[in-house]
Amino acid sequence: MNELLPKKIRDLTPYDPIQGDYQIRLDANESFLHLTGLIKGVIARRLSDAALNRYPDPYAQKLCRAFGAFYGVDPALVTAGNGSDELISILVGCFLDKGSCILTFAPDFSMYRFYGDLYEDRVVVLPKREDLTIDVDAAIQAVKEQNIGMVLFSNPCNPTSLGLSADKVRRLVSSVDALVVLDEAYMDFYDQSLLDEVQQYDNLVILRTCSKALGLAGIRLGFAVANKTLTRALRAAKSPYNVNSITQIIGYTVLEHPDMLRRGIQQIIASREELYQAVSALAERFPALETVHRPDTNFVFVKTGLAKELYQGLLQRSIAVRLMGDHLRITAGTKEENAAVVAALEELLQQSERREG
Repeated sequence: MNELLPKKIRDLTPYDPIQGDYQIRLDANESFLHLTGLIKGVIARRLSDAALNRYPDPYAQKLCRAFGAFYGVDPALVTAGNGSDELISILVGCFLDKGSCILTFAPDFSMYRFYGDLYEDRVVVLPKREDLTIDVDAAIQAVKEQNIGMVLFSNPCNPTSLGLSADKVRRLVSSVDALVVLDEAYMDFYDQSLLDEVQQYDNLVILRTCSKALGLAGIRLGFAVANKTLTRALRAAKSPYNVNSITQIIGYTVLEHPDMLRRGIQQIIASREELYQAVSALAERFPALETVHRPDTNFVFVKTGLAKELYQGLLQRSIAVRLMGDHLRITAGTKEENAAVVAALEELLQQSERREG
């Protein structure tokens, strides 16, 4: 039976996030904020009136208008997707000829390479500098020398937490003939977006998500913003009813409360700063925490030779973070969650020092 499967998926394994019931979940970069009772009430009323026996609006027009109003972009340039992952899949699978070449970077979001391999594109991975930043000149050179059809990367970056300046991104976009897919999933926590410039480029698609700053990971909702030509092609390539009615209703209801969203973003940024300062203070006391990167996202990225040991020790204390090789990625949480993970790290680091001593 296995022989019936094409080679490209024969040995694939399903995505396997951390399983288990942990008291503190700081592993998936979700928002720690909940919707207010008022907004939940509005959503409930709208859902009760929804015609769930009918297909949803194929273009999610009300949702795209709400997104456009919140971010200050023309809704005619916005395409809604079943999470950013769906949009990445469509772009990689439909906007390149078979066998074309994609340039991405390492480290960066793992799904870029996954979709490239799945659609049988040639994937070129350009390592980042020692400080985990993108070498823009090297990227431009690689595009020109290796016949790259698409450049795909996140800014700010998951997992490094580091942002690239808008000037450097502009230079990359304007210096290549390739389509540039700029994943701004974490841009609500940074200030270097190109969203309001997207019409100036014929080769730029910007992705946004509701899973991070907007606290809607559970409804799977993302957006692509591009010029009219690219938007038309994306809307034509997606499945007709890709965003269900429930997600559309929840999405536009939340986006209609911009003041609440902006307050929430500021709360998350404050939590990130609190976590970063606390972990940096630990690093001053414990050399095992080699580097605590200054974050532009809603998480902290820490290099340490004890990454696996600390990760397992945190799990034993019912705290889940993300293990990524010799790094830990820790999502900013509530004040209590931040305090708990820092206290647990301190305890584990002290134990490690006693063993070595």
